[in-house]
Amino acid sequence: MRTVGTRDRRVLGKMAHFKIGDLVWGKMGKYPPWPGKIVKSPKELKKPKGKPVYFVKFFGTDDHAWIKVDQLKSYHLHKDKMMKTNKSKRFQHSLDAVEEFIRKKKIAGEASIKRGRRKQEGKLPFAMDKKLTSSLIPSPLNTSYHSSFHDYVKPFHIFNIDHREMTTASIQAADTTAANGNVIPTSKRIGFLGLGLVGCGMVQNLLKTGHSVTVWSRTPNKCDTFVEDGAYLGRTPAEVVSTCDITFACVFDPKAAKELVLGPSGVLQGIGAGKCYVDLSTVDPETAQEISQVIISRGGRYLEAPASGNKHLSEEGLLILLAAGDRTLYDDCISCFQAVSKRSFYLGEVGNAARMTLVLNMILGSFVASLAEGFSLAQHCGLSQHTLLEVLSAGPTACALVEQKGQGILQGDYEPSSSLKHVQKDLRLAIAMGDSLHQQTPMAAAANEVNRSCQTSTNHVGKFHFMFPCCLQLQMFKKAKALDQSENDMAAVYRVYE
Repeated sequence: MRTVGTRDRRVLGKMAHFKIGDLVWGKMGKYPPWPGKIVKSPKELKKPKGKPVYFVKFFGTDDHAWIKVDQLKSYHLHKDKMMKTNKSKRFQHSLDAVEEFIRKKKIAGEASIKRGRRKQEGKLPFAMDKKLTSSLIPSPLNTSYHSSFHDYVKPFHIFNIDHREMTTASIQAADTTAANGNVIPTSKRIGFLGLGLVGCGMVQNLLKTGHSVTVWSRTPNKCDTFVEDGAYLGRTPAEVVSTCDITFACVFDPKAAKELVLGPSGVLQGIGAGKCYVDLSTVDPETAQEISQVIISRGGRYLEAPASGNKHLSEEGLLILLAAGDRTLYDDCISCFQAVSKRSFYLGEVGNAARMTLVLNMILGSFVASLAEGFSLAQHCGLSQHTLLEVLSAGPTACALVEQKGQGILQGDYEPSSSLKHVQKDLRLAIAMGDSLHQQTPMAAAANEVNRSCQTSTNHVGKFHFMFPCCLQLQMFKKAKALDQSENDMAAVYRVYE
């Protein structure tokens, strides 16, 4: 049997050091250490298995999490060192909040001491000491302590995720990310164009990890939150590109990607020697190559890096990035990629990343269309859809996608994580790519028909691509488009069967 050595005793001693109410520096995921407070976890949240953990509520943010003890340090003992690790405005705001909390706590404690002294006049010193002690110990029952804390920390949420979706597994996943180590932000100035479902989460994570970011959006008020968190505001794409070293773009489709580069006050007007442009949009290979050529012709450097994932994965920094083009630019983007993704792949020449992304999204769209069809068939057979989801989650089809989209269908909750119009667009591009290569894609064609139908208010579903039986899935997404489901999640394809 293994005995407890000196090092183990030191570690165990350290683990036992923290208690409810302690102020700490907590390391969550890829983000820099952040000031927080040890609090009691909600009853409905089970403690993750494995290493000892503490539930931490972070200052100046909505984040709360189980944090491993080896990712925690005393706030006061390490304050001077930690304050030098992050210069972002968001971090400075958190420091202001914790220091104000400490100040108010001190004032409340001093007032409590004075009250205690007045009440203890004429009583034994021991009784007075006991009163003082109870007023100074940070405790959930100490109302003055907690009222001042809630003045500076927002109401309780877990990772900004709705409680209906929160499970122990998600907390464990976030805690696992904490083992990935620090992201050391590049000193280069980063630009970001486009703040859609995925883009917003990426900018949020770039700021959290200490990157200097300038943002622009066709919808200007989308920039407000990020400017408050320390981002700079760009007036036009050209201005962002000209003032930044590396500019990322994340827009809807090939048309939007070209307009962003070639349009008035567009990217091309700001590109010059040494300026770098990284397109995160999902486009066809020809569009990626066309944009690459015009960027390089102006002395710029180009990388395509479409993001695979959805809104939630973007917010959690767990996207997959597929990159192709300038290899040295890929290397220059590493800290940014680490901040927004769990893994990135370099695939060689421009166009390969677009091809890989379209293949992946074709598989995804076809799978979700089949999932919706299966749920509908089960219902019409008199089977329980809830039981179907349990069976799917227990067998070889078990995965987060089945669970998320299955729950969405059961609850009729189609809040977009990956919007149906994006999936239908990608299926259309994948089919076109297959056609250009004389490659049959009947499954994707069928799925696309369903999506397209859901996206318009008319009954016209277009010309069906019925060369092969599998084309029914394209048909179903087109039908979903016709039912005005464009802005909903892809799982809304189920509406076709209702």
